[in-house]
Amino acid sequence: MGPRIGPIGEELQVPDKDTKAMVGTEDIPGGKARPNPQDLRPSVFHSIKFFVLCHSLLQLAQLMISGYLKSSISTVEKRFGLSSQTSGLLAAFNEVGNTALIVFVSYFGSRVHRPRLIGYGAVLVTLAGVLMAVPHFISEPYHYDHTSPDMPQDFEASLCVPTTEAPTSAPTPSNSSCSGYTEVQHLAVVGIMFTAQTLLGVGGVPIQPFGISYIDDFAHNSNSPLYLGILFAVTMMGPGMAYGLGSLMLRLYVDIDRMPEGGISLTSKDPRWVGAWWLGFLISAGTVALAATPYFFFPKEMPKEKRELRFRRKVLAVSDPPVSKGEDASSERSPGESPEKKDGLAQIAPDLTVIQFIKVFPRVMLRTLRHPIFLLVVLSQVCMSSMVAGMATFLPKFLERQFSVTASYANLLIGCLTIPLAIVGIVVGGILVKRLRLGPMHCGTLCLLGALFCLLLSTPLFFMGCSTHQIAGINHQPGAQPGLELFPGCTEPCSCPSDDFNPVCDSSARVEYLTPCHAGCRSRVVHEASDKGQVFYTNCSCVVGGGPVPAGSCDSACSHLVLPFMILVSLAAALASVTHTPSFMLILRGVKKEDKTLAVGIQFMLLRVLAWMPSPVIHGSAIDTTCVYWAQSCGRRAVCHYYDHDLLRNRFIGLQFFFKTGSLACFALILAILRQQDKEEGTKATIPNPGLQQQLLASGAKKEPEESRV
Repeated sequence: MGPRIGPIGEELQVPDKDTKAMVGTEDIPGGKARPNPQDLRPSVFHSIKFFVLCHSLLQLAQLMISGYLKSSISTVEKRFGLSSQTSGLLAAFNEVGNTALIVFVSYFGSRVHRPRLIGYGAVLVTLAGVLMAVPHFISEPYHYDHTSPDMPQDFEASLCVPTTEAPTSAPTPSNSSCSGYTEVQHLAVVGIMFTAQTLLGVGGVPIQPFGISYIDDFAHNSNSPLYLGILFAVTMMGPGMAYGLGSLMLRLYVDIDRMPEGGISLTSKDPRWVGAWWLGFLISAGTVALAATPYFFFPKEMPKEKRELRFRRKVLAVSDPPVSKGEDASSERSPGESPEKKDGLAQIAPDLTVIQFIKVFPRVMLRTLRHPIFLLVVLSQVCMSSMVAGMATFLPKFLERQFSVTASYANLLIGCLTIPLAIVGIVVGGILVKRLRLGPMHCGTLCLLGALFCLLLSTPLFFMGCSTHQIAGINHQPGAQPGLELFPGCTEPCSCPSDDFNPVCDSSARVEYLTPCHAGCRSRVVHEASDKGQVFYTNCSCVVGGGPVPAGSCDSACSHLVLPFMILVSLAAALASVTHTPSFMLILRGVKKEDKTLAVGIQFMLLRVLAWMPSPVIHGSAIDTTCVYWAQSCGRRAVCHYYDHDLLRNRFIGLQFFFKTGSLACFALILAILRQQDKEEGTKATIPNPGLQQQLLASGAKKEPEESRV
């Protein structure tokens, strides 16, 4: 054993250089001496505080890249012709790789070099982010109409050309059929994105569990909760930053790196606008790569932190009573020195082989699921997480369709309003549990009240919206495809393509037409504005007075309701978030001590399998059923252009209402079970044991006072 460095003022007498080089080397992994004997200060990579800082930044960047796809889901749909069901499956696919491997984290535990494995996972997340942007570079430039590449977009092709004057030498290609290369390219693009999402989930497996366990192992026992609180507080800003980044990127045109000559005549309010969705993935991937670099320099094990933080000691000295030496010694005891026997799976896992671990895990999981409180809390969290997953994925698209706002503005509202209030709700729930020292019964009551008020605030959302405006030639019945005979007779002289999409709006009659041709427009003019030119179409035979009519869809008649709608959604999210900490405490207090670690692992696994994976697909499928006009691509159904707004609102908000009701019902059952358990415990405490009474009576008159006390 080498000598230790004592406190300040107790310098060691080091006789020579070689002995000096060995001072303080026992805390270094492997017992190797530092190359510079004069530098006796520990490296920054041996500081748990620096690890907490690095891990907070890494988890922030990881959640930012994981949540970025949700902020640009409608843009990806338009760019690659995806249905909401397919995009929902894409958003949920990162949970597939994560769920498949997360169980083995309990097995490997501290066997591996945790910081290095976190770094490898972060590198994989970086590669997944770069891979998500690859489809942009291998695809053709975005054409928002069906003109040929050498013709100016949005010009003659969409105008009403009399049948006798229509060109016959070069017919416009139809979307009902296309080349095999185009179809293969589409499948390759979709396959690349699904692969990237899978890698994103696999790369995220070691980051949070290994980081938390590393902090808990080497931080001072009193400082560990504070460090984990800082970690979670910083991490929770990740989704908000993802929506903020999406808001910025979607203001830029998708082909900003290869703009066509003469520019474009689209504005971000045009339904054909596609923002630079790919740029956010590259920025997020670069952020993850930078945050991952320090992990390759942290040791496998570092010296355990020996001092409690100063300001924490001052706070405890003021707020808490003094602690006796015996209690202090017990708090300083490391987990390995605990006198209590620990026989949970998390403790015996290091002694098992992989095959034995796989065999033991289902039995322990079933034993844990037999706890009624644990099962009901997990079911309530599954309902809440299903609600959150569906809203996080499709709320931006819902706002775009229901209130005619841009994708950028929708993301801005969510990132600046909903996410911060949800964070506030989590913090308030934790403070209430801490300050009021709530027991299981009161935690259940708090969860029930939070779920109830969340449900009540969601009820007015059913009525905050308006019906779809009239669209010429389209039946407002989901699944009905428009036929040419449904269009007004004023377009009979025109040879309009049935699969083109370049909407114009007759604002006086509030009627929208699929293209200027379907409105009978024969000419086009551009009014130059300060930043971009506004396109108008004139000589329109289907419009009273002949126009002019502006390009783009008609604005929603209830766009002024978007802020009240978002305020209610955000307040409901805050109330739902209040239940996060108390429900977590119900899990920790509802299972055996040796099963706590595994119970938390099972909880997160079930949330992924039952909520985060299926919920986006369920919400996307429900949204698809409200579509009234589908675009066609290569003879298949592609992106939806028009929805029945009333049906969309009722089904999207209805799904949210259903999951919130399920969570409320679970919390009500939990409270009923807790009350029943309290009554049973109270009955046992008041009614003495008959066997005990007989023993006390037989023991003589000396035991009578004890019997009366019982």
